[in-house]
Amino acid sequence: MNEKSLRVLEFHKIIDMLTARATCAPGRALCEKLRPSVVLTTIEQAQHETADALSRILRFGSTSFGSTRDLGGAYLSLQASASLSASELLHIAQFLENVARVKSYGREADGQTADPDTEETGGDVLSHYFEDLAPLTPLSTEIRRCILAEDTIADDASQNLKRIRREVLTTGDKIHAQLLSMVNGSYRTYLQDAVITQRGDRYCIPVKAEYKSLVSGMVHDQSASGSTYFIEPSAVVALNNRLSELAAEERDEIAVILGKLSAQAAEQVVYLKTDQQIMTQLDFIFAKAQLAVDMNATRPIFNEEHRVYLRKARHPLIDAKQVVPIDLMLGKDFDLLVVTGPNTGGKTVSLKTIGLLTLMGQAGLHIPTLDRSELSVFREVYADIGDEQSIEQSLSTFSSHMTNIVQILKHADEHALCLFDELGAGTDPTEGAALAISILDYLHQRGIRSMATTHYSELKVYALSTPFVENACCEFDVESLRPTYRLLIGIPGKSNAFAISSRLGLPDHIIDAAKAQISDSKESFEDLISDLQQSKIKIDREEAEITQLRREAETLKKQLEEKTSKLDARREDLLRDAREEARDILQEAKDYADETIRLFRKAGENTTMRELEQSRQKLHGKISDQNSKISVQKKEQKPAGSSLSEKDIHIGDKVKIVSMGLTGTISSMPDRNGNLFVQCGIMRTQAKLSDLIAVQEETVTGAGTSSISSGKKSGKLRMGKAFSVSSEINLLGLTADEAIMQLDKYLDDAYLAHLSTVRIVHGKGTGVLRKAVQQYLKKCKIIDSYRLGEFGEGDAGVTIATFKG
Repeated sequence: MNEKSLRVLEFHKIIDMLTARATCAPGRALCEKLRPSVVLTTIEQAQHETADALSRILRFGSTSFGSTRDLGGAYLSLQASASLSASELLHIAQFLENVARVKSYGREADGQTADPDTEETGGDVLSHYFEDLAPLTPLSTEIRRCILAEDTIADDASQNLKRIRREVLTTGDKIHAQLLSMVNGSYRTYLQDAVITQRGDRYCIPVKAEYKSLVSGMVHDQSASGSTYFIEPSAVVALNNRLSELAAEERDEIAVILGKLSAQAAEQVVYLKTDQQIMTQLDFIFAKAQLAVDMNATRPIFNEEHRVYLRKARHPLIDAKQVVPIDLMLGKDFDLLVVTGPNTGGKTVSLKTIGLLTLMGQAGLHIPTLDRSELSVFREVYADIGDEQSIEQSLSTFSSHMTNIVQILKHADEHALCLFDELGAGTDPTEGAALAISILDYLHQRGIRSMATTHYSELKVYALSTPFVENACCEFDVESLRPTYRLLIGIPGKSNAFAISSRLGLPDHIIDAAKAQISDSKESFEDLISDLQQSKIKIDREEAEITQLRREAETLKKQLEEKTSKLDARREDLLRDAREEARDILQEAKDYADETIRLFRKAGENTTMRELEQSRQKLHGKISDQNSKISVQKKEQKPAGSSLSEKDIHIGDKVKIVSMGLTGTISSMPDRNGNLFVQCGIMRTQAKLSDLIAVQEETVTGAGTSSISSGKKSGKLRMGKAFSVSSEINLLGLTADEAIMQLDKYLDDAYLAHLSTVRIVHGKGTGVLRKAVQQYLKKCKIIDSYRLGEFGEGDAGVTIATFKG
């Protein structure tokens, strides 16, 4: 790829943006060397790596490779069996610790992308990079154990170093003790100050000049005034000498320690080099992914048919908040695109966008477009953009452009992409237009993908009249005198010079005179262009609306289908559950009724009246419970039958209670509330007149006719509730829930037995049971009023309830 096109299309600015996102020096150096490739497999591999790194960043966050350094000099020293310094060994330890962290990041990401159902390990094209990293933890741990800082070796680095430093401390303590005895003893009057000081690595005391001869020892220094001599007393000379010897031994021992650590590192030099290469490559790849995140870029689809299709492409060097996305295609229906329109309308930006995104894609970078955008592999991208006139070389604007064009025509072939800005400009318009048409036609005949911007109307006509050549324009809003920067393919552009001049205040008579200079045919052509542009804008807007409506309709259809499917499934589940529950309920009721009927048949033998009444109550409660479970009819719905009014009924008429599904005979006339009693077999039930329908009497004949009221026993079987229901219920010792359950059943029986009041014993206690009873009575529909018991009735431990009339 020629460097001139890279510079003209500002590829170096993309490289600068990429380099800024690398976290280590070797990675930044690799970014600076990035250039577009012309090999499809290489491009696809680079794009795949960028895509997988982008996926990891979006799912697991980014990571840093900042401790990666160029350790080339250290590697050479290790290969030559030379010892490294403490700082170099620390750099290696820091690097290996970062390698371990990066490897852990890769392992965690691969683990989270694994399929738990198939037990397959997750991974992508980057997985082998992370797998090949060798953290060499024992080496980094040993370096950290021995070297605390660049100038500090740990005492525990070796036993000999520990012994030497312990002896240094002991010797130092002896010297201080000896000198302190002198400073605080007989030498006190000889000293300038009662302190111990050092000159070089020797301990001394500051002696006054006049007492110099009285202190035996070696003079190491003298003050600037000459009044003080720094003397090493003879008593500590041997100890100071020993300190010097120990310091030398310490240096030798540190050299031994560094040599051993360097030897251990030398054994792993191959892994160290591999780690540095992988870390540098990963930093480079993740820098590309981070650039894609910042640009909101996507992976392009590459082809070898020299076909380009960019969806909502954005120039990466323009502020994302200001750039206007464009749709741009080339190479499918046409191989030459001529872009016309007014200045500052976005023609050059469109030209640079296709060129720069092509270079980025072939360099393995994602491009700022919508997904499913397509690029092709071009061996060269030629661009003649901008004014490169040279005074030194006596080149005018036209000459500089033509020089570039000559070189392009000399080297371009069918595998190249050619971009021309203002082709043929800078000279006589007639000759310039002729040259531009000739150059573009030459490229078109050779099948070279080309895109050119121009103001010449002749090129618009050429594009309209030549197969596989297409016009395009940059939309311009005449009302606001501002370009919209939208690229409209299929419509030639209009300069709008007259409209712009009029809006800016140029007198009408001058504009009219200018229009008179244009031939009628040319003016008609420009008007036709304007009409086409407006029609194209309208069609695009309508297509966008249709697409949006179609998308919304598809969404609504999908939602409706899902909802219908869920409702159907729910309906089947409910019906199945209802059938099963109804079957169980009916079977239970049938079994219970059969048992009760058998008991009634034996009533004349050993069964008492109380037992029969209790059985009847249980049967009544059981039937009511089962009826309430399976009843799904609404109150306003009535089965087929005749509706009844008060004047239509008589005692003894046969009726059916709709809500309970029972048939019986009327045993009392309705009261003012429409309530009456119906005798259903052995049960006397209260019902509302509106809940009854008339039933035709059935005449039963034949030998099978029988009567329960036979013999002497018939007079004894009076089944009224009043004989078995007490006017008092005792709830003492029950919980609130248990008490309410018994109270509910008791009140129902008492009401059917025509009791007017009942006495409910709940006790005083904490008041919880009394409160629960009274709250229930307050909501009970058959209770008219209630009160606490008075003196002699049980006081606050009793509640008296009165039924409704």
